[in-house]
This record gives sequence, C-alpha cells and structure tokens, in this order.
Amino acid sequence: MGYLVTARKWRPTVFQDVIGQSHITTTLRNAIASNRLSHAYLFSGPRGVGKTTTARILAKAINCLNPKDFNPDNECEICKEITEGRNMDILEIDGASNRGIEEIRNLRESVKYVPSKNKYKVYVIDEVHMLTKEAFNALLKTLEEPPPHVIFIFATTENHKVPATILSRCQRFDFRRIGTDEIMRQLRLIADSDNISIDDDALLLIAKKGDGSMRDAQSTFDQIVSFCGKDISAQKIIEALNLVDQEIFFRTTDLIKTKDTKGGIALVEDIMNRGYDIKEFLSGLNEHFRNILIVLTTGSTRLIEVGESYKKRYEEDANSFTENDLVRLIRITNETENSIKWSQQPQFKLEVAIIQMIKMDSSVQVSDLLNRIEELKKKVDGGIKLEGKVLASPPSLGTRMASSDNAAKSYTPKSQDLSVQRIKEPIVINEQEPRAFPSSTNFTISLEEASEKWGAVVNKASQERIMLGSLLSSSRVLDCSNGSIKINFPDEFHLDFFRKNREHITDLAQNIYGAKLRLEATLQTKSNPKNETLHPLVAALKTQLGASRIDKGD
Repeated sequence: MGYLVTARKWRPTVFQDVIGQSHITTTLRNAIASNRLSHAYLFSGPRGVGKTTTARILAKAINCLNPKDFNPDNECEICKEITEGRNMDILEIDGASNRGIEEIRNLRESVKYVPSKNKYKVYVIDEVHMLTKEAFNALLKTLEEPPPHVIFIFATTENHKVPATILSRCQRFDFRRIGTDEIMRQLRLIADSDNISIDDDALLLIAKKGDGSMRDAQSTFDQIVSFCGKDISAQKIIEALNLVDQEIFFRTTDLIKTKDTKGGIALVEDIMNRGYDIKEFLSGLNEHFRNILIVLTTGSTRLIEVGESYKKRYEEDANSFTENDLVRLIRITNETENSIKWSQQPQFKLEVAIIQMIKMDSSVQVSDLLNRIEELKKKVDGGIKLEGKVLASPPSLGTRMASSDNAAKSYTPKSQDLSVQRIKEPIVINEQEPRAFPSSTNFTISLEEASEKWGAVVNKASQERIMLGSLLSSSRVLDCSNGSIKINFPDEFHLDFFRKNREHITDLAQNIYGAKLRLEATLQTKSNPKNETLHPLVAALKTQLGASRIDKGD
C-alpha cells in the first residue's frame, strides 16, 4: 500500500484508541453490552476530535462477527469492508453535497430494505447541519419511527443549526477539544515509531498549532517532517510555519517596562519586515499577557503552556506588573485585534496600540493612595521645613489678590535641591499688608476710559471663571464719578448673578482702576430710544461723522 498521511495511518480502530473522549466511548460500549442501542445519535464538537471515527467504530462494533470486549476485532470480513469503505450496509453521506429534499426522499426509500449481510444498516450523515429545512422535515417521521434494523449517526460542528425537532429524537454526545498534553503524547508516540527525533518544545508548538484538533496537529506534523526530515527542533518549526518568535513577545514587555516608545515603533517595523501576520502576533501577545497574569495570580508556572526555558522569564516579568496593568494590556490587545479585522491600515493600528501600551501609566491601588495621603497629612500637621525656605498654608483669597503682583516680583527660589526635614518650632510668617488704594471719594474719569477699564475687568474675570466673564460681557458702564461706577445689566438674571459675586467683582475692579470704588448695578429699562444714553464709541462716531439714528419704523 502507498504512503498514508499520519491522520489516516493512526486513525483509531477501537473505542480505547479515541483520545480525550472517554466519556463518550465508555457510554457507547456500555450501551452495546446491555443491548440498549438508540436508533439515532448526534455527535457534535470541533473539527478533528474523532466524531466520524467514533461513528465508524460504532458501526463496526455492532456488526462485527467476532467482537472483543464490545470492540470490533477489525479482522472479520465485515470490519475490513467497513474500514475500506466497501460495505453496502454502511452509508456515509456528506450533508453539504446531499442537502436537498430529493436526496432525503431517496434515503427514506432505502431504509425500508433490510441489510444485505450486516445486522444493522447504519447511515452516517456528516455535517448534518447543512441540510435544508425541507430535508430535515422530510426526515422527521423516519427518524422518529425507523425500522428496527436502521441506526442513524449524525455528525456536526454546529449543533445550534440543527432543528430542535431533530435534536429531541437523538441521543446527543458532545465531543470536547483535545488537551495539549494529550496531543503531545500522541505525537511523541508517532515520532518514536517513525524514528523521528523531536524535542518537547517542538511538540508543544505543533500541539498548540492544532488548537485542540488531533487531525490538525497530525497534518502539521507531516508538514514539519517534510521540511525538517528526521531531526526536528522548535526553531525549525518557527521557520517552517512562520510562527511569531516568543522572543518578540518578551521584547514587547521589556519595552513597556522601560517606556521606550522609539523601540515600540522599531518593534512594529521588525514585525512587518519578518512577514509576521499581525492578527497572529496580537493573538500571541494576548496569550503572553495572559501567561504573565496566571503566574502573577497563582505564583506558579504550572498552568501556562510554554517551554521550560521560558518559565523562569515569565516569573521575572510577573514581578514587574500588577494585575490591573495586565488586565488593561489584555483589553488593549483585544480591542486592537477586533478593530484590525476591518482596517485597511493594520500597521498603523498596531503602532498606535503598542505606543498606547508603552505610555500607559501604572495602576495605583486605592489603599496605597490613602496611605500616601495619611503620610502627607502627618507631615503637614507636624510642619515641614525645606532647606532655605519655610512653607506654610497659603494666605486667604483676599490676601493673595492684594499681594499677587508684589509676591510674583519678590519670590526667587534659593535652591533647586530642597531637602525635607521635620521641625518642632512653630512656623512664623510675616504676611504682607494688602495693597493700599488711594482714597477715591473724588475719583472721576471719563466715561470712555471707564468703559475701557471695565473691559479689562471683564477679561480678568474670564481668565478666572469663564462663566463670570461671559455674564459680565453683556454689561456696560453708565457713569463713573465720586468713587462710584454705575453698571447696567440687560436683564434680571445677569443682575442677580452680579449681586451674588459683587465682592469678588469689586476686588477685580479696584485692582484694575487703582482706587477704592463702589459698584452700583442697574437694570436696563425700555425707554424712548431717542433719550437713551449712547455707548461712548457710538457717541464718538456720531460726533465725528455727524450721524443720526434711524429707527426701525422710519
């Protein structure tokens, strides 16, 4: 016989050989032993985990002429015919290519006939979820009350697409993903039987590439053997499959620890130059962060699937991150992986994600913040002395405003290196006297100058509080004489706001006008426009240009 791929050569022939599905094979053997066979079975699960293989073993076991411990002997004529696909009573149907109602009608006609030589006629329908709705409906009655010599076995990777009316008429068996360790043991057995030298790190890479599928892992193994020959190493597998090297992931975490944004851009450039798939890199980086998180939370490397040479490095990296940091990094990676599927600029997306990870601030626990605040509070309560300078609580708002100009001019730091020392003596501060304004009982300026200075007051107020400046901008000066400024407001809302902030606005005005002033607020009244006091700018234009006002009705 010619060359057979590993998946066919090592296909299980008895129930015990089916790896990772003992919960199913034990149930089926017990059903055969007690003669409690169902008329319909549904095998569901991921690809390459043994659904169709188990169906063939079951078909052979119930028809075998010389069963051994409720397993087929694989030596009798019927077993050989089933293995080679020559038995007329075992029909394997592809649901994807025989999905119409006509094919199911033909099947309904054929079930009426008794087996030619077998005890049971077995129909194995693979990918049964591909059948049309009409085909399922045509199958219902036959499936509910089939002839005693007929057994249906359905296999599917998407059982949620099978109608509930079909599911309720079957015994359902859910096949699970095969564990990485189980795949590695089987691959080691295959390699030893073929005299192939392969290390554990290489087996781990192949098993992880299989992603829970024994058939996929065996197909990858065949590919690697064709590339490497009889001597297989992890590095050769990385080259053959163009896998992302684990060192790239550790390099990423090193850049995050050192906050090296320049190195982050160089990392992305290196990934693109090596021809790595960005999605595969992000998936691997996600697993890398997950491994660090597992080591950090459990304190052990037992639960991570990496080579022994990398476990020590994961322990070292776990000491450099907090759980919150790693959760945030995983979230960034997941979001980038999802968004990059639809992006026409995947490299740009990856660069942004890497920079975002590098620039991310470390998480701080609330308890740590509270402890720091408590320490600072104790230092402030006891007094803090800075070399060459004594600090204390800041002066009140009025004092700050009065002395801001002089303080800004007089303050000069004496030393850049300030050491903190606790002092026992109380701190004495000589506060400056508030700025003294000249008596302004007779203070009088022109209306134009008063309006200009009031504009400066509005600007100053806007710098401190935007809303205050916005509301004052609608006011205007009516008069300035005898130490009093009369301010006009357009409505009651603006006037009320002024009254609530009168003291602060008065302080601003006194600083701008340079005199003690009283602010008097008035409300704009609707009067005859002809007798209305004009704005100084309008009045000046009227005088210079000889303009006259035109009312709306004129």
